Amino acid sequence: MQYQADVTIELKTGMLDPEGTTIKRALEHLGYETESVKTAKKYTIDLQSENIHAARETVEEMCQKLIANPIIHNYSISLRELQ
Repeated sequence: MQYQADVTIELKTGMLDPEGTTIKRALEHLGYETESVKTAKKYTIDLQSENIHAARETVEEMCQKLIANPIIHNYSISLRELQ
């Protein structure tokens, strides 16, 4: 079966986010008030797998081995079957 995983990578609480800080300052210069701005990355991965549980395991491995740095990142996985 074919699945599509959306993986969102975010910095852990307390980690510096210079890109988010720069965007927040730029928004303030444009007249927008914000409490905070945080950046995140989203990856969309299409994969073949026997079932949704095996697909989730595979994507978890991908995140732990390459996509996310567990010291500074949190990640979430949304998985769905493709028709």
